[in-house]
Amino acid sequence: MLTELSVENFALVEKVRLPFGPGLNILTGETGAGKSILLDALGMVLGERTGAESIRHGADRARVEAVFAVDDGDERLREVLEAAGVEVEDGVLLLSRELSAAGKSVVRINGRPATVGMLKSVGDALVDIHGQHEHQSLLAVERHADILDAWCGPKALALKAGVAAAHARAQEAARELAALQHDARERARTLDLLAFQRDEIDAAAPKVDEEEELLAERIRLGSAEKLFAAAAGAYDALTGGPRETGGALDGLGKAVAEIEHAAKLDERLNPLLESLQNALYVAEDAAREVRNYRDGVEFNPDRLEQIETRLDTLKTLKRKYGDTLEEVLRYREEIGGRLETLENAEERIALLTVEVERTRGDLAAAAAKLTKARKRAAEPFAAAIMKELADLAMGATRFAVPVEPRAPTASGADAVEFLISPNPGVPLKPLAKIASGGEISRVMLAMKSVLARTHSVPSLIFDEIDSGIGGRTGTVLAEKLHALSSTAQVLCITHLPQIAARGDRHFSIEKRAEKNRTVVTVCTLGPDERVQEIARMLGGAASDTVLQHAREMLATK
Repeated sequence: MLTELSVENFALVEKVRLPFGPGLNILTGETGAGKSILLDALGMVLGERTGAESIRHGADRARVEAVFAVDDGDERLREVLEAAGVEVEDGVLLLSRELSAAGKSVVRINGRPATVGMLKSVGDALVDIHGQHEHQSLLAVERHADILDAWCGPKALALKAGVAAAHARAQEAARELAALQHDARERARTLDLLAFQRDEIDAAAPKVDEEEELLAERIRLGSAEKLFAAAAGAYDALTGGPRETGGALDGLGKAVAEIEHAAKLDERLNPLLESLQNALYVAEDAAREVRNYRDGVEFNPDRLEQIETRLDTLKTLKRKYGDTLEEVLRYREEIGGRLETLENAEERIALLTVEVERTRGDLAAAAAKLTKARKRAAEPFAAAIMKELADLAMGATRFAVPVEPRAPTASGADAVEFLISPNPGVPLKPLAKIASGGEISRVMLAMKSVLARTHSVPSLIFDEIDSGIGGRTGTVLAEKLHALSSTAQVLCITHLPQIAARGDRHFSIEKRAEKNRTVVTVCTLGPDERVQEIARMLGGAASDTVLQHAREMLATK
């Protein structure tokens, strides 16, 4: 439900704020007062196309904000908000759009940046504007089948869900079959290529950590002479060389012997003696390890050549199939699955051919049930619409809902389009081609009255729905709008006092000159002000009789 609309520097509006509420909200004013400007502003914040010409003269930007109270139970709105990534806080949704003189839009939904497309998808779920505007969801032919199904009730909706599921299965089977049947030669070429790649990788049999190990081994083998010389030099330094004199071990042994004798005379040397003994033990262990390493240094040119060859093989695999050996192995796993699919293609094609026929049969059967339900409902639905139209001074109107066959889709095998003939002798034509905005609005009201329990858009706006209506028909129209406002919020721009008197809230729109410029103002009318406005709409001077008539109309609301 729309709870507030704020408009700033839009067309002739400098700054207005309208607090709307549930029920029937009425907007009235003299002809040309600028009532349509407010609907244009609302259209802007609902994502309609708006140009820089809408900015008030002398301003550099226009801004419109709309605040909505949203219901957690509105499934359609919830899906739209989830798709747009919008979270609702405390049941409040704020839409805002700012338009600069350069034509650039800044859009926000609940304070977060958004696109005009996102704004429009959310706006379509929040508001229907009926009148001489594009924002008329019931005129979208693609939604006519949805409207008929909603009127049919849960059974038709369940059948429709079954059709969608059957269509998805049929599409998936058909897609897979087409992919396998496409270009047998190409499939054979692909088989040869993948088999070659598989065999090349399998023949090499790479391991994930193999390359790092080979690189380390190549360094060791290529540096064998240097490693041997280093180990031999270290061993000679520790042991004193072949003569085994003058090395580190000999020096440490002499030091231990000297301190050992001295410690017998001064026990304070015992810790130093222990340190020297430990150093001697460590040096002896190091000498053994250095000798073993020296003796184990490998001089193997053949193995080095094998390593170089293996590294070249791995490099070739990485160049062809992945930046790392892990990626190469992952690619091998992938082509294994593709090869299995291609090698079994003929068998799979035979199975899928049967599957496609079966799923198409399931789809046709499910669609036939939905078609039967739609055809059964089409005539009573049309009769209900015509009954409503008769109350709205369109008693000669014919309305039809043909259900014609078409290729099966996810929504069924029917083409549904509402047809109407508003005048005797005029053939039935598509609803979207009706010329009169007033007739469109009344048809929309009739549909809304019929679909009041099934249609989910929470706010309905009717722009001059009373065009060409008066007298008793105007009273009936007022009653229908008031009844509709019990199931959805209704905003109505009207010239009829019968409609205005039934409103729960009443706004007066006025255009006047201020300081050599024209501005549009809006004010909320109190009880006494409403009497004056209804009297003005009755068309007479504000005499006691007219004022009393206005009071009586308001009292019988």
